[in-house]
Amino acid sequence: MTSPTSIRGIVARSVRCAALLLGAALAGGCASGPQSHPADPFEPFNRGMYQFNDSLDKAVLKPVATAYRDATPQPVRTGVGNFFANLGDAWSFVNNLLQWRGLEAYESLVRFSTNTVFGLGGVLDIASEAGIERHKQDFGLTLGRWGVPTGPYLVLPFLGSSTVRDTAALPVDFYLGDGVDRIGDIPLRNSLLGLRLVDTRASLLSAGSVLDAAALDPYSFTRDVYLQVRRGAGGGQADEGDDQEGGKLPEDY
Repeated sequence: MTSPTSIRGIVARSVRCAALLLGAALAGGCASGPQSHPADPFEPFNRGMYQFNDSLDKAVLKPVATAYRDATPQPVRTGVGNFFANLGDAWSFVNNLLQWRGLEAYESLVRFSTNTVFGLGGVLDIASEAGIERHKQDFGLTLGRWGVPTGPYLVLPFLGSSTVRDTAALPVDFYLGDGVDRIGDIPLRNSLLGLRLVDTRASLLSAGSVLDAAALDPYSFTRDVYLQVRRGAGGGQADEGDDQEGGKLPEDY
């Protein structure tokens, strides 16, 4: 079990990582003028990173995800998605507990227990069929519940949309999240990490098509949707960026 000292060390390292990325964004220059987005002062840096990620996605991730979708039957893909979502319910239980959300923590724990025991390790989503609601949470929203402001919008290399607060929370989510990163068997761990990445990207293929067809500026559209989802999950107002009242992430986030 991870000790409080270890958790504090992870949080400290994550804050330093966020500070480094913030420094890189500052070095990249700030957007100015009446048209700049108040939550996106590092827009030139972010747009450059967005283009990098988009090029990488088109060259590698999207073709692999498309091949996976076309070659894998829908029931298998559903089972894979259920498996990783079930692992995520355990981490949501921890975050709901840290946010003093008793009912949500209880339902997350019941979901994880039910699907693990009766759903073949989470491959079958028995809990949803029984009407037990999913309450997705992560450490970024927990920090918001503790009063940490979101900070400026950031686009991270390979990972995409984030904020300064969510960036600081990422190492905690990665290490303590669904547990895959802590598997000692390296080939198994890497296989699961790769499967999780491809399955997640495959689930977003239809959303990407809508984005390409509907958005005149995909960068702005992606930024605005991300900030709206995070603030909506946190329960704060868009103009305040206050997530202390908290909520939950949507099912498909």
